[in-house]
Amino acid sequence: MNPTAPNHSASGQVTFLGAGPGDPGLLTLRAVEALASADVLIADPQVLDVVRVHARAQVDTPLQTSADEASIPVTPTGVSPLRDTANLVMAAARAGKRVVRAVPGDPGLDGDVAEEMLACAAEGIVFEVVPGIAAAVGVPAYAGVPLRDAEGTDVRFIDARSADARCWSEVGASDATAVVSTTLDSVAAAAGELVSGGRKPDTPMTVTVAGTTTRQRTWTATLGSVAQVLKAAKVLPSANGGQPVIAVVGERSAAAQRDRLSWFESKPLFGWRVLVPRTKEQAASLSDQLVSYGAVSHEVPTIAVEPPRTPQQMERAVKGLVTGRYEWIAFTSVNAVKAVREKFEEYGLDARAFAGIKVAAVGEQTAKALVAFGVKPDLVPSGEQSAAGLLEDWPPYDAVFDPIDRVFLPRADIATETLVAGLIELGWEVDDVTAYRTVRASPPPAETREAIKGGGFDAVLFTSSSTVRNLVGIAGKPHNVTVIACIGPATAKTAEEHGLRVDVMSPEPSVHKLAEALADFGAARRDAALEAGDPVTRPSERRPGSRRRARS
Repeated sequence: MNPTAPNHSASGQVTFLGAGPGDPGLLTLRAVEALASADVLIADPQVLDVVRVHARAQVDTPLQTSADEASIPVTPTGVSPLRDTANLVMAAARAGKRVVRAVPGDPGLDGDVAEEMLACAAEGIVFEVVPGIAAAVGVPAYAGVPLRDAEGTDVRFIDARSADARCWSEVGASDATAVVSTTLDSVAAAAGELVSGGRKPDTPMTVTVAGTTTRQRTWTATLGSVAQVLKAAKVLPSANGGQPVIAVVGERSAAAQRDRLSWFESKPLFGWRVLVPRTKEQAASLSDQLVSYGAVSHEVPTIAVEPPRTPQQMERAVKGLVTGRYEWIAFTSVNAVKAVREKFEEYGLDARAFAGIKVAAVGEQTAKALVAFGVKPDLVPSGEQSAAGLLEDWPPYDAVFDPIDRVFLPRADIATETLVAGLIELGWEVDDVTAYRTVRASPPPAETREAIKGGGFDAVLFTSSSTVRNLVGIAGKPHNVTVIACIGPATAKTAEEHGLRVDVMSPEPSVHKLAEALADFGAARRDAALEAGDPVTRPSERRPGSRRRARS
């Protein structure tokens, strides 16, 4: 029986799910499937935000809050607000619900979850287990610390909370690689236990906090020096000393080894908070690219899209599409596609109305929006993804081969005249129609505004002059330590006019090339710090005035 298939019995079913050590990308496909079909989601606070995005909007989350949220109970229908998690799971299952019980790491290594499984078994409630990547395995992999090599040395896993004297002495007397799950303020004590058990004080050791997330930090020390290393790094003493860490003890955690294998923390924008002044929909692929460089992307809309004040012109143009008035329709933005699509739906039309009409898209993202609408564009720039690039490939009007000489151009009210002028020069008649208006968006939340003005962001990507003007208008000027990256000279000029110092310039007008340029800047900055023997820091960790002006 598939426990996540529709259940026709009186009782529900439970999926015990491992959410991994922190990186949302480490969820398994089976975990995503189970979450998508859950009626009730009962997750430990550390992983709630990781798993909730894959659940249905209607999923109930009884007594569940993320670590950053206030504790506001939300009780599913028919389930009592019990405090005990096992009782909560059982009550939901008895009510016929499909329950997902999500825990950090792997449920097979969680003793409390084992008790919940036994309780389900005792009542005959169907359950399944979806394994996850255990922190003791995933975190060393992200820290660049292999646990085994070709020689096949044993690996021993120790939970410092429950380890007894016999455990410490056995591991201390061996040459096995020890993976110790402990807390930051208990690392030195665990190191002392291993030394007392027989390990040499100069045995290499790595300590990793917030493993597999962009907050990850790893320190290299020895059993005898770890306390001094953490103190020198100003990590201890700390109010956050109770946060969990994974410590790896053995020759494979030597500094020379990790320098070559630290693939995660050496990403060019690792841990950088990058502000993208675009909506989440517009910034999706750009944000994915930034994440691949190790950054944390934060989208802030700077414009809002509204219908034109006089819709009659747009209505006539859409009717002209149906009656054969146009040879071409040219889309210059995703918003233009959306505006035409909404007008089509208003009239009960669909993509079939484009039959016999040639369709042009100014770039890849606009082309993707058209494909999602069911329209494959006939023309996309082969070179520069812009109006100028589109004109480079646009054919001139030919009275013999083109029965109609008119182009429908739906676009924003503030669009430039470059494309219109170029098409007229090529012999085409253009119906330049305002399909939507762009207005300044509402200000972002107060905490975001404070982060922008106070240096909480490491970089901001400006993709147009309007994003510069609007961001400064709704949120204030980015702090001096923030790296300013601009998509082209015109955008850079606008940024400088607003008192911003431009650090990064895209080699061509493409948001993805802009992200690449920022990554190159970050990599050069990291290499310079390492060459100088300085610690690698993020721009927001440096004092105002300490950065150098540079362009890439």
